[in-house]
Amino acid sequence: MSRIEAKKPSLCTNDPLTKERVSFSLSVLSGIVKSCYGPTGRLKQLHNGMGGYVRTTSQSSALLGGLSITDPALKVLTASVQNHISRFSDCGLFTAILCCSLVENFRRINLAACTVTKISRHLLSLCTDYLKSDACGCRVSVDFDSIKTLLSLVHSILASKPACMLNKTEASHLSTLVLKAFLLTIPHTIETNVVLGKCVIIPVKDKRVMDSTVFPGLLIEIPEFQLARTFPVKRVSSSTIKMALFCTSMSGDLSNIGEGTVIVHHGISLEVAVLDQLLNLGKQLVNDQVGLVVCQKVIHPSLKQYLKEHGVITIDRVGVSMMEPLSQMTGSQPIAALHSVSPNCYGSLKDLRTESFVSKHFLHLIPNDTLVCSLILCNRNEMAWDELKLACQTAEHVLQLTIKKPLALLGGGCIETHLASYIRHKSFTLPTSVLKAIDCSRTQYQLVADAFCRSLECVACSLEHDDGEILTDMVYGHFWSVQSGFPSDCNWSDLVLKCGCGIYNNQQNLNWTVLRSQCIPFAPQSCSNEPSINSTDHLVLDCFTAKYSGLQVAVETANLILDLSYIVEDQN
Repeated sequence: MSRIEAKKPSLCTNDPLTKERVSFSLSVLSGIVKSCYGPTGRLKQLHNGMGGYVRTTSQSSALLGGLSITDPALKVLTASVQNHISRFSDCGLFTAILCCSLVENFRRINLAACTVTKISRHLLSLCTDYLKSDACGCRVSVDFDSIKTLLSLVHSILASKPACMLNKTEASHLSTLVLKAFLLTIPHTIETNVVLGKCVIIPVKDKRVMDSTVFPGLLIEIPEFQLARTFPVKRVSSSTIKMALFCTSMSGDLSNIGEGTVIVHHGISLEVAVLDQLLNLGKQLVNDQVGLVVCQKVIHPSLKQYLKEHGVITIDRVGVSMMEPLSQMTGSQPIAALHSVSPNCYGSLKDLRTESFVSKHFLHLIPNDTLVCSLILCNRNEMAWDELKLACQTAEHVLQLTIKKPLALLGGGCIETHLASYIRHKSFTLPTSVLKAIDCSRTQYQLVADAFCRSLECVACSLEHDDGEILTDMVYGHFWSVQSGFPSDCNWSDLVLKCGCGIYNNQQNLNWTVLRSQCIPFAPQSCSNEPSINSTDHLVLDCFTAKYSGLQVAVETANLILDLSYIVEDQN
Protein backbone atom coordinates (compact mmCIF):
# COMPACT_ATOMS: atom_id res chain seq x y z
CA MET A 1 0.00 0.00 0.00
CA SER A 2 1.44 3.41 -0.97
CA ARG A 3 2.06 6.06 1.65
CA ILE A 4 -0.40 8.95 1.90
CA GLU A 5 2.44 11.20 3.08
CA ALA A 6 6.08 11.14 2.11
CA LYS A 7 8.37 9.55 4.64
CA LYS A 8 10.04 12.13 6.84
CA PRO A 9 13.81 12.01 7.43
CA SER A 10 15.06 11.07 10.88
CA LEU A 11 15.84 13.95 13.22
CA CYS A 12 19.52 13.97 14.21
CA THR A 13 20.64 16.01 17.21
CA ASN A 14 24.34 16.37 17.94
CA ASP A 15 25.61 17.23 21.44
CA PRO A 16 22.07 17.07 22.88
CA LEU A 17 23.10 18.34 26.32
CA THR A 18 24.13 21.67 24.82
CA LYS A 19 20.60 22.28 23.51
CA GLU A 20 18.44 24.64 25.52
CA ARG A 21 15.39 22.37 25.25
CA VAL A 22 17.23 19.44 26.86
CA SER A 23 18.75 21.63 29.57
CA PHE A 24 15.34 23.06 30.40
CA SER A 25 13.71 19.62 30.58
CA LEU A 26 16.49 18.34 32.83
CA SER A 27 16.10 21.37 35.10
CA VAL A 28 12.31 20.82 35.33
CA LEU A 29 12.71 17.12 36.16
CA SER A 30 15.38 17.95 38.73
CA GLY A 31 13.09 20.51 40.36
CA ILE A 32 10.19 18.04 40.52
CA VAL A 33 12.13 15.25 42.23
CA LYS A 34 13.96 17.61 44.59
CA SER A 35 10.72 19.21 45.76
CA CYS A 36 9.30 15.76 46.67
CA TYR A 37 12.27 14.62 48.77
CA GLY A 38 12.03 13.87 52.47
CA PRO A 39 9.35 14.00 55.18
CA THR A 40 8.47 17.62 54.39
CA GLY A 41 8.54 17.12 50.62
CA ARG A 42 5.84 18.77 48.55
CA LEU A 43 3.11 16.59 47.07
CA LYS A 44 2.38 16.26 43.37
CA GLN A 45 -0.96 15.56 41.70
CA LEU A 46 -0.85 13.31 38.66
CA HIS A 47 -3.83 13.18 36.34
CA ASN A 48 -4.63 12.65 32.70
CA GLY A 49 -5.70 15.68 30.69
CA MET A 50 -8.71 13.69 29.46
CA GLY A 51 -9.88 13.06 33.03
CA GLY A 52 -9.83 9.92 35.15
CA TYR A 53 -8.12 8.99 38.40
CA VAL A 54 -6.07 11.69 40.20
CA ARG A 55 -3.04 10.47 42.18
CA THR A 56 -1.51 12.62 44.93
CA THR A 57 1.99 11.43 45.75
CA SER A 58 5.60 12.21 46.54
CA GLN A 59 6.90 8.67 45.99
CA SER A 60 9.25 8.06 43.09
CA SER A 61 7.57 4.88 41.81
CA ALA A 62 4.21 6.64 41.36
CA LEU A 63 5.75 9.95 40.28
CA LEU A 64 8.02 8.66 37.50
CA GLY A 65 5.38 6.21 36.31
CA GLY A 66 2.91 9.07 35.89
CA LEU A 67 5.19 11.54 34.11
CA SER A 68 5.15 11.80 30.32
CA ILE A 69 8.81 12.05 29.27
CA THR A 70 9.51 12.84 25.62
CA ASP A 71 13.19 13.80 25.60
CA PRO A 72 15.39 10.76 24.78
CA ALA A 73 18.15 11.73 27.23
CA LEU A 74 15.67 12.07 30.09
CA LYS A 75 14.07 8.77 29.10
CA VAL A 76 17.43 7.12 29.76
CA LEU A 77 17.55 8.75 33.20
CA THR A 78 13.99 7.87 34.24
CA ALA A 79 14.28 4.31 32.86
CA SER A 80 17.43 3.74 34.95
CA VAL A 81 15.75 5.04 38.11
CA GLN A 82 12.58 3.00 37.49
CA ASN A 83 14.65 -0.13 36.97
CA HIS A 84 16.39 0.55 40.30
CA ILE A 85 13.00 1.00 42.01
CA SER A 86 11.68 -2.26 40.55
CA ARG A 87 14.63 -4.11 42.09
CA PHE A 88 15.00 -2.35 45.46
CA SER A 89 11.76 -0.30 46.01
CA ASP A 90 13.61 2.39 48.01
CA CYS A 91 15.93 5.37 47.32
CA GLY A 92 14.35 6.23 43.96
CA LEU A 93 14.25 10.00 44.60
CA PHE A 94 17.84 9.89 45.92
CA THR A 95 18.96 8.23 42.70
CA ALA A 96 17.06 10.65 40.47
CA ILE A 97 18.23 13.80 42.32
CA LEU A 98 21.86 12.67 42.39
CA CYS A 99 21.82 11.75 38.69
CA CYS A 100 20.29 15.10 37.66
CA SER A 101 22.77 16.99 39.85
CA LEU A 102 25.75 15.06 38.48
CA VAL A 103 24.75 15.80 34.88
CA GLU A 104 24.22 19.50 35.62
CA ASN A 105 27.44 19.92 37.64
CA PHE A 106 29.62 17.88 35.26
CA ARG A 107 28.42 19.97 32.30
CA ARG A 108 29.55 23.19 34.00
CA ILE A 109 33.22 22.22 34.37
CA ASN A 110 33.86 22.09 30.59
CA LEU A 111 36.01 18.98 30.52
CA ALA A 112 35.90 16.25 27.89
CA ALA A 113 33.18 13.70 28.64
CA CYS A 114 35.68 10.83 28.54
CA THR A 115 37.84 12.53 31.20
CA VAL A 116 34.85 13.23 33.44
CA THR A 117 33.68 9.63 33.06
CA LYS A 118 37.06 8.15 34.03
CA ILE A 119 37.40 10.36 37.10
CA SER A 120 33.80 9.94 38.24
CA ARG A 121 34.13 6.16 38.04
CA HIS A 122 37.20 6.35 40.25
CA LEU A 123 35.30 8.56 42.70
CA LEU A 124 32.47 6.04 42.67
CA SER A 125 34.91 3.24 43.49
CA LEU A 126 36.23 5.30 46.43
CA CYS A 127 32.65 5.66 47.70
CA THR A 128 31.70 2.01 47.29
CA ASP A 129 34.97 0.73 48.79
CA TYR A 130 34.44 3.03 51.77
CA LEU A 131 30.81 1.99 52.25
CA LYS A 132 31.78 -1.69 52.16
CA SER A 133 34.70 -1.30 54.56
CA ASP A 134 34.54 -1.69 58.34
CA ALA A 135 36.08 1.78 58.61
CA CYS A 136 32.93 3.38 57.14
CA GLY A 137 31.82 6.09 59.54
CA CYS A 138 28.18 6.31 58.43
CA ARG A 139 27.22 2.64 58.51
CA VAL A 140 25.56 0.72 61.33
CA SER A 141 25.08 -3.00 61.82
CA VAL A 142 21.52 -4.32 62.08
CA ASP A 143 21.09 -6.77 64.95
CA PHE A 144 18.04 -9.01 64.45
CA ASP A 145 18.15 -9.90 68.16
CA SER A 146 17.04 -6.33 68.89
CA ILE A 147 14.12 -4.66 67.17
CA LYS A 148 15.24 -1.07 67.83
CA THR A 149 17.30 -0.69 64.64
CA LEU A 150 14.72 -2.54 62.57
CA LEU A 151 11.96 -0.28 63.89
CA SER A 152 14.04 2.79 63.05
CA LEU A 153 14.51 1.50 59.51
CA VAL A 154 10.77 0.97 58.97
CA HIS A 155 9.83 4.22 60.75
CA SER A 156 12.24 6.19 58.55
CA ILE A 157 10.47 4.92 55.42
CA LEU A 158 6.92 5.58 56.64
CA ALA A 159 7.75 9.00 58.12
CA SER A 160 9.31 10.15 54.84
CA LYS A 161 6.03 9.83 52.91
CA PRO A 162 3.94 12.95 53.67
CA ALA A 163 1.00 11.86 51.50
CA CYS A 164 0.35 9.00 53.96
CA MET A 165 -0.76 11.75 56.40
CA LEU A 166 0.60 10.00 59.49
CA ASN A 167 1.26 11.67 62.82
CA LYS A 168 4.03 10.43 65.13
CA THR A 169 1.79 8.04 67.06
CA GLU A 170 0.36 6.54 63.88
CA ALA A 171 3.79 6.18 62.27
CA SER A 172 5.10 4.36 65.37
CA HIS A 173 2.04 2.08 65.49
CA LEU A 174 2.32 1.14 61.82
CA SER A 175 6.09 0.65 62.06
CA THR A 176 5.50 -1.91 64.79
CA LEU A 177 2.80 -3.66 62.74
CA VAL A 178 4.92 -3.82 59.57
CA LEU A 179 7.86 -5.24 61.51
CA LYS A 180 5.62 -7.75 63.31
CA ALA A 181 4.11 -8.84 59.99
CA PHE A 182 7.57 -9.25 58.47
CA LEU A 183 8.85 -11.33 61.39
CA LEU A 184 5.85 -13.65 60.97
CA THR A 185 7.02 -14.43 57.41
CA ILE A 186 10.44 -15.72 58.54
CA PRO A 187 10.58 -19.55 58.77
CA HIS A 188 11.21 -21.02 62.22
CA THR A 189 13.59 -23.64 60.82
CA ILE A 190 16.61 -22.33 58.95
CA GLU A 191 17.53 -24.28 55.82
CA THR A 192 20.10 -23.80 53.07
CA ASN A 193 17.70 -21.94 50.78
CA VAL A 194 15.43 -19.88 53.02
CA VAL A 195 12.15 -18.80 51.40
CA LEU A 196 10.32 -15.98 53.16
CA GLY A 197 6.55 -16.03 53.46
CA LYS A 198 4.03 -13.42 52.36
CA CYS A 199 2.32 -10.47 53.98
CA VAL A 200 -1.11 -9.91 52.42
CA ILE A 201 -2.44 -6.36 52.80
CA ILE A 202 -6.20 -6.11 53.40
CA PRO A 203 -7.65 -2.68 52.51
CA VAL A 204 -9.94 -0.86 54.95
CA LYS A 205 -10.41 2.74 53.84
CA ASP A 206 -12.03 5.70 55.57
CA LYS A 207 -11.09 4.33 59.03
CA ARG A 208 -8.57 5.32 61.69
CA VAL A 209 -4.93 4.35 61.12
CA MET A 210 -4.76 3.12 64.72
CA ASP A 211 -7.37 0.46 63.89
CA SER A 212 -4.82 -1.32 61.68
CA THR A 213 -3.75 -4.73 62.96
CA VAL A 214 -1.96 -7.96 62.00
CA PHE A 215 -3.36 -11.51 61.96
CA PRO A 216 -1.14 -14.60 61.64
CA GLY A 217 -2.44 -16.65 58.73
CA LEU A 218 -4.70 -15.50 55.94
CA LEU A 219 -7.93 -13.51 55.99
CA ILE A 220 -10.34 -14.11 53.10
CA GLU A 221 -13.30 -11.77 52.86
CA ILE A 222 -16.70 -13.49 52.71
CA PRO A 223 -20.29 -12.15 52.51
CA GLU A 224 -22.14 -11.74 55.78
CA PHE A 225 -24.83 -14.28 54.82
CA GLN A 226 -22.12 -16.93 54.46
CA LEU A 227 -21.01 -16.59 58.10
CA ALA A 228 -24.05 -18.43 59.49
CA ARG A 229 -23.60 -21.49 57.24
CA THR A 230 -19.83 -21.80 57.52
CA PHE A 231 -19.46 -24.03 60.57
CA PRO A 232 -19.02 -26.74 61.74
CA VAL A 233 -16.11 -27.80 59.53
CA LYS A 234 -15.03 -31.34 58.71
CA ARG A 235 -11.70 -32.24 60.37
CA VAL A 236 -9.17 -35.01 59.96
CA SER A 237 -8.23 -34.53 63.63
CA SER A 238 -8.78 -31.93 66.34
CA SER A 239 -5.85 -29.87 65.02
CA THR A 240 -5.92 -30.65 61.29
CA ILE A 241 -8.24 -29.52 58.51
CA LYS A 242 -7.49 -30.93 55.05
CA MET A 243 -7.71 -28.38 52.23
CA ALA A 244 -7.97 -28.56 48.43
CA LEU A 245 -6.93 -25.56 46.32
CA PHE A 246 -8.28 -25.24 42.75
CA CYS A 247 -6.91 -22.80 40.17
CA THR A 248 -9.44 -23.73 37.46
CA SER A 249 -13.11 -22.86 37.14
CA MET A 250 -15.52 -25.23 38.91
CA SER A 251 -18.61 -23.50 37.52
CA GLY A 252 -19.43 -26.20 34.96
CA ASP A 253 -18.99 -23.98 31.90
CA LEU A 254 -16.69 -24.83 28.98
CA SER A 255 -14.76 -21.58 28.85
CA ASN A 256 -11.60 -23.07 30.30
CA ILE A 257 -11.27 -26.34 28.41
CA GLY A 258 -8.86 -24.85 25.85
CA GLU A 259 -8.79 -25.38 22.11
CA GLY A 260 -10.02 -28.57 20.45
CA THR A 261 -13.15 -30.42 19.40
CA VAL A 262 -15.90 -31.46 21.79
CA ILE A 263 -17.89 -34.53 20.66
CA VAL A 264 -21.39 -34.74 22.12
CA HIS A 265 -23.35 -37.96 21.56
CA HIS A 266 -27.01 -37.80 20.59
CA GLY A 267 -29.35 -37.57 23.54
CA ILE A 268 -26.65 -36.58 26.04
CA SER A 269 -26.92 -33.21 27.82
CA LEU A 270 -23.50 -31.59 28.02
CA GLU A 271 -24.50 -29.56 31.07
CA VAL A 272 -25.66 -32.67 32.93
CA ALA A 273 -22.46 -34.53 32.02
CA VAL A 274 -20.27 -31.72 33.32
CA LEU A 275 -22.32 -31.45 36.53
CA ASP A 276 -22.02 -35.20 37.08
CA GLN A 277 -18.28 -34.86 36.74
CA LEU A 278 -18.26 -32.04 39.31
CA LEU A 279 -20.35 -34.10 41.74
CA ASN A 280 -18.04 -37.08 41.28
CA LEU A 281 -15.18 -34.75 42.16
CA GLY A 282 -17.15 -33.64 45.23
CA LYS A 283 -17.62 -37.25 46.32
CA GLN A 284 -13.87 -37.83 46.10
CA LEU A 285 -13.20 -34.72 48.18
CA VAL A 286 -15.67 -35.91 50.83
CA ASN A 287 -14.19 -39.44 50.85
CA ASP A 288 -10.68 -37.97 51.21
CA GLN A 289 -11.91 -36.05 54.31
CA VAL A 290 -11.32 -32.61 52.80
CA GLY A 291 -12.75 -29.91 55.09
CA LEU A 292 -12.08 -26.78 53.02
CA VAL A 293 -12.24 -26.21 49.26
CA VAL A 294 -10.83 -22.91 47.94
CA CYS A 295 -11.22 -21.99 44.28
CA GLN A 296 -9.55 -19.15 42.40
CA LYS A 297 -12.63 -18.82 40.18
CA VAL A 298 -16.29 -19.91 40.53
CA ILE A 299 -17.77 -23.04 42.13
CA HIS A 300 -21.07 -24.41 40.79
CA PRO A 301 -23.97 -23.87 43.28
CA SER A 302 -24.92 -27.57 43.16
CA LEU A 303 -21.38 -28.59 44.07
CA LYS A 304 -21.36 -26.00 46.88
CA GLN A 305 -24.62 -27.41 48.26
CA TYR A 306 -23.37 -31.01 48.06
CA LEU A 307 -20.12 -30.16 49.88
CA LYS A 308 -21.99 -28.13 52.50
CA GLU A 309 -24.27 -31.09 53.28
CA HIS A 310 -21.14 -33.13 54.00
CA GLY A 311 -19.51 -30.54 56.26
CA VAL A 312 -17.10 -29.10 53.68
CA ILE A 313 -16.62 -25.32 53.57
CA THR A 314 -16.27 -23.74 50.12
CA ILE A 315 -14.71 -20.38 49.22
CA ASP A 316 -14.61 -19.23 45.62
CA ARG A 317 -13.54 -16.15 43.63
CA VAL A 318 -10.41 -15.64 45.77
CA GLY A 319 -8.44 -14.35 42.75
CA VAL A 320 -5.01 -15.13 41.40
CA SER A 321 -3.17 -12.94 43.95
CA MET A 322 -4.22 -15.23 46.80
CA MET A 323 -3.06 -18.46 45.17
CA GLU A 324 0.63 -18.18 46.03
CA PRO A 325 0.19 -17.35 49.76
CA LEU A 326 -2.51 -20.05 50.07
CA SER A 327 -0.24 -22.65 48.52
CA GLN A 328 2.77 -21.55 50.57
CA MET A 329 0.87 -21.45 53.85
CA THR A 330 -0.99 -24.76 53.57
CA GLY A 331 1.33 -26.84 51.39
CA SER A 332 -1.46 -27.29 48.83
CA GLN A 333 -0.63 -27.77 45.16
CA PRO A 334 -3.04 -25.79 42.94
CA ILE A 335 -5.30 -28.26 41.12
CA ALA A 336 -5.97 -27.44 37.46
CA ALA A 337 -8.19 -30.43 36.50
CA LEU A 338 -11.68 -31.60 37.44
CA HIS A 339 -11.07 -35.33 37.10
CA SER A 340 -9.52 -37.55 39.76
CA VAL A 341 -7.37 -35.54 42.22
CA SER A 342 -4.14 -36.91 43.69
CA PRO A 343 -4.10 -36.88 47.51
CA ASN A 344 -0.61 -35.37 47.30
CA CYS A 345 -2.21 -32.09 46.15
CA TYR A 346 -4.00 -31.52 49.46
CA GLY A 347 -2.74 -29.16 52.11
CA SER A 348 -3.64 -28.68 55.75
CA LEU A 349 -4.67 -26.00 58.23
CA LYS A 350 -4.58 -25.88 62.00
CA ASP A 351 -7.91 -24.12 62.43
CA LEU A 352 -10.62 -21.97 60.83
CA ARG A 353 -12.32 -19.01 62.45
CA THR A 354 -14.46 -16.07 61.48
CA GLU A 355 -13.36 -12.48 62.08
CA SER A 356 -15.35 -9.28 61.73
CA PHE A 357 -13.60 -5.96 61.20
CA VAL A 358 -15.71 -2.80 60.89
CA SER A 359 -18.28 -3.78 58.23
CA LYS A 360 -16.20 -6.55 56.66
CA HIS A 361 -16.32 -10.25 57.48
CA PHE A 362 -13.48 -12.69 56.99
CA LEU A 363 -12.70 -16.36 57.18
CA HIS A 364 -9.45 -16.67 59.12
CA LEU A 365 -7.23 -19.51 57.89
CA ILE A 366 -4.80 -20.43 60.68
CA PRO A 367 -1.80 -22.47 59.50
CA ASN A 368 0.33 -24.98 61.41
CA ASP A 369 3.48 -22.93 60.70
CA THR A 370 2.98 -19.20 60.26
CA LEU A 371 4.64 -18.10 57.03
CA VAL A 372 1.78 -15.95 55.80
CA CYS A 373 0.11 -13.11 57.65
CA SER A 374 -2.60 -10.55 56.92
CA LEU A 375 -2.09 -6.85 57.58
CA ILE A 376 -5.40 -5.01 57.88
CA LEU A 377 -4.35 -1.54 56.76
CA CYS A 378 -6.58 1.46 57.53
CA ASN A 379 -6.32 5.10 56.53
CA ARG A 380 -8.48 8.18 56.33
CA ASN A 381 -9.24 8.17 52.61
CA GLU A 382 -8.43 6.34 49.40
CA MET A 383 -5.58 8.62 48.36
CA ALA A 384 -3.78 8.33 51.69
CA TRP A 385 -4.42 4.56 51.77
CA ASP A 386 -2.84 4.08 48.32
CA GLU A 387 0.28 5.93 49.46
CA LEU A 388 0.40 4.02 52.74
CA LYS A 389 0.10 0.64 51.02
CA LEU A 390 3.01 1.52 48.73
CA ALA A 391 5.08 2.71 51.72
CA CYS A 392 4.37 -0.50 53.69
CA GLN A 393 5.34 -2.64 50.69
CA THR A 394 8.58 -0.65 50.38
CA ALA A 395 9.31 -1.16 54.08
CA GLU A 396 8.70 -4.91 53.77
CA HIS A 397 11.05 -5.13 50.78
CA VAL A 398 13.72 -3.15 52.63
CA LEU A 399 13.51 -5.57 55.57
CA GLN A 400 13.93 -8.47 53.15
CA LEU A 401 17.04 -6.80 51.68
CA THR A 402 18.36 -6.16 55.19
CA ILE A 403 18.18 -9.87 56.04
CA LYS A 404 20.56 -10.56 53.15
CA LYS A 405 22.83 -7.64 54.07
CA PRO A 406 22.30 -6.70 57.77
CA LEU A 407 23.57 -3.14 57.44
CA ALA A 408 21.98 0.31 57.36
CA LEU A 409 23.25 3.79 56.52
CA LEU A 410 22.68 6.94 58.55
CA GLY A 411 19.91 8.91 56.86
CA GLY A 412 18.45 12.38 57.09
CA GLY A 413 21.13 13.79 54.75
CA CYS A 414 24.03 12.68 56.98
CA ILE A 415 25.26 9.94 54.64
CA GLU A 416 25.51 12.41 51.73
CA THR A 417 27.37 15.16 53.62
CA HIS A 418 29.61 12.62 55.37
CA LEU A 419 30.49 10.98 52.05
CA ALA A 420 31.15 14.38 50.44
CA SER A 421 33.58 15.25 53.28
CA TYR A 422 35.32 11.89 52.86
CA ILE A 423 35.71 12.30 49.06
CA ARG A 424 37.04 15.87 49.40
CA HIS A 425 39.65 14.68 51.88
CA LYS A 426 40.66 11.71 49.70
CA SER A 427 40.89 13.83 46.54
CA PHE A 428 43.34 16.23 48.20
CA THR A 429 45.58 13.40 49.36
CA LEU A 430 45.44 11.31 46.18
CA PRO A 431 48.83 9.83 45.17
CA THR A 432 50.35 10.91 41.86
CA SER A 433 50.45 7.28 40.71
CA VAL A 434 46.65 7.13 40.75
CA LEU A 435 46.40 10.28 38.61
CA LYS A 436 48.76 8.70 36.09
CA ALA A 437 46.66 5.53 36.01
CA ILE A 438 43.52 7.59 35.34
CA ASP A 439 45.45 9.73 32.85
CA CYS A 440 44.37 13.12 34.19
CA SER A 441 45.91 16.11 35.93
CA ARG A 442 45.35 16.92 39.60
CA THR A 443 43.41 20.05 38.58
CA GLN A 444 41.05 17.99 36.42
CA TYR A 445 40.57 15.48 39.21
CA GLN A 446 39.82 18.24 41.73
CA LEU A 447 37.27 19.85 39.41
CA VAL A 448 35.36 16.59 38.90
CA ALA A 449 35.65 15.64 42.59
CA ASP A 450 34.25 19.04 43.63
CA ALA A 451 31.32 18.62 41.21
CA PHE A 452 30.76 15.11 42.56
CA CYS A 453 30.72 16.34 46.17
CA ARG A 454 28.45 19.27 45.35
CA SER A 455 26.01 16.78 43.78
CA LEU A 456 25.97 14.68 46.96
CA GLU A 457 25.42 17.83 49.03
CA CYS A 458 22.64 18.86 46.65
CA VAL A 459 20.75 15.69 47.59
CA ALA A 460 21.09 16.56 51.29
CA CYS A 461 20.00 20.17 50.68
CA SER A 462 16.86 18.88 48.93
CA LEU A 463 15.57 17.83 52.35
CA GLU A 464 15.12 21.52 53.28
CA HIS A 465 11.98 23.01 51.71
CA ASP A 466 11.40 26.09 53.91
CA ASP A 467 14.44 28.26 53.12
CA GLY A 468 16.33 27.17 56.23
CA GLU A 469 20.12 27.20 56.52
CA ILE A 470 22.02 23.94 55.95
CA LEU A 471 25.09 23.29 58.10
CA THR A 472 27.66 20.55 58.44
CA ASP A 473 29.98 19.84 61.36
CA MET A 474 33.76 19.63 60.99
CA VAL A 475 34.10 16.44 63.05
CA TYR A 476 31.69 13.85 61.66
CA GLY A 477 30.51 15.65 58.51
CA HIS A 478 26.82 15.28 59.40
CA PHE A 479 23.83 17.25 58.11
CA TRP A 480 22.27 19.96 60.31
CA SER A 481 19.32 22.22 59.53
CA VAL A 482 18.45 25.62 60.99
CA GLN A 483 15.01 27.16 60.54
CA SER A 484 14.76 30.34 58.52
CA GLY A 485 14.49 33.73 60.23
CA PHE A 486 17.16 33.09 62.89
CA PRO A 487 18.96 36.05 64.54
CA SER A 488 22.28 36.90 62.90
CA ASP A 489 24.15 37.31 66.22
CA CYS A 490 23.48 33.75 67.51
CA ASN A 491 25.97 30.92 67.69
CA TRP A 492 25.20 27.84 65.62
CA SER A 493 25.12 25.74 68.79
CA ASP A 494 22.16 27.82 69.99
CA LEU A 495 20.20 27.14 66.80
CA VAL A 496 20.79 23.50 65.93
CA LEU A 497 19.01 20.70 67.80
CA LYS A 498 19.95 17.36 66.27
CA CYS A 499 21.73 16.23 63.16
CA GLY A 500 19.65 14.73 60.36
CA CYS A 501 20.06 11.11 61.45
CA GLY A 502 19.46 11.94 65.13
CA ILE A 503 22.72 10.63 66.64
CA TYR A 504 24.23 13.97 67.69
CA ASN A 505 22.74 17.00 69.39
CA ASN A 506 23.88 20.55 70.05
CA GLN A 507 25.62 19.65 73.33
CA GLN A 508 28.70 18.38 71.50
CA ASN A 509 31.17 21.04 70.37
CA LEU A 510 31.31 20.09 66.70
CA ASN A 511 32.40 23.34 65.03
CA TRP A 512 29.54 23.87 62.56
CA THR A 513 29.90 25.63 59.23
CA VAL A 514 27.53 26.46 56.37
CA LEU A 515 27.36 23.62 53.86
CA ARG A 516 29.18 24.33 50.57
CA SER A 517 31.23 27.13 52.15
CA GLN A 518 34.99 27.14 51.64
CA CYS A 519 36.70 25.09 54.34
CA ILE A 520 39.79 22.95 54.78
CA PRO A 521 39.14 19.31 53.76
CA PHE A 522 39.04 16.96 56.76
CA ALA A 523 38.67 13.23 57.35
CA PRO A 524 35.25 12.72 58.99
CA GLN A 525 35.34 10.60 62.13
CA SER A 526 33.36 7.40 62.50
CA CYS A 527 30.24 7.34 64.63
CA SER A 528 29.42 3.63 64.22
CA ASN A 529 30.49 2.88 67.81
CA GLU A 530 28.58 5.75 69.39
CA PRO A 531 26.41 4.64 72.35
CA SER A 532 23.65 6.93 71.09
CA ILE A 533 23.08 4.55 68.15
CA ASN A 534 21.51 2.03 70.51
CA SER A 535 20.01 4.53 72.96
CA THR A 536 18.33 7.00 70.60
CA ASP A 537 14.72 6.30 69.70
CA HIS A 538 13.93 6.32 66.01
CA LEU A 539 17.22 7.07 64.33
CA VAL A 540 16.77 8.04 60.69
CA LEU A 541 18.24 5.14 58.72
CA ASP A 542 18.48 4.23 55.04
CA CYS A 543 18.56 0.78 53.48
CA PHE A 544 22.22 -0.04 52.77
CA THR A 545 21.57 -2.19 49.69
CA ALA A 546 19.11 0.24 48.08
CA LYS A 547 21.26 3.35 48.63
CA TYR A 548 24.46 1.57 47.60
CA SER A 549 22.80 0.55 44.33
CA GLY A 550 21.22 3.98 43.87
CA LEU A 551 24.64 5.62 44.12
CA GLN A 552 26.03 3.32 41.42
CA VAL A 553 23.00 3.77 39.14
CA ALA A 554 23.10 7.57 39.45
CA VAL A 555 26.81 7.86 38.57
CA GLU A 556 26.74 5.33 35.72
CA THR A 557 23.58 6.85 34.22
CA ALA A 558 25.04 10.38 34.44
CA ASN A 559 28.17 9.14 32.64
CA LEU A 560 26.02 7.51 29.96
CA ILE A 561 24.06 10.72 29.37
CA LEU A 562 27.28 12.78 29.21
CA ASP A 563 28.62 10.38 26.57
CA LEU A 564 25.65 11.00 24.26
CA SER A 565 27.02 12.60 21.09
CA TYR A 566 24.05 12.04 18.79
CA ILE A 567 20.36 11.33 19.19
CA VAL A 568 18.56 9.94 16.14
CA GLU A 569 14.75 10.11 16.28
CA ASP A 570 12.39 8.56 13.77
CA GLN A 571 9.63 11.14 13.13
CA ASN A 572 7.31 8.86 11.16
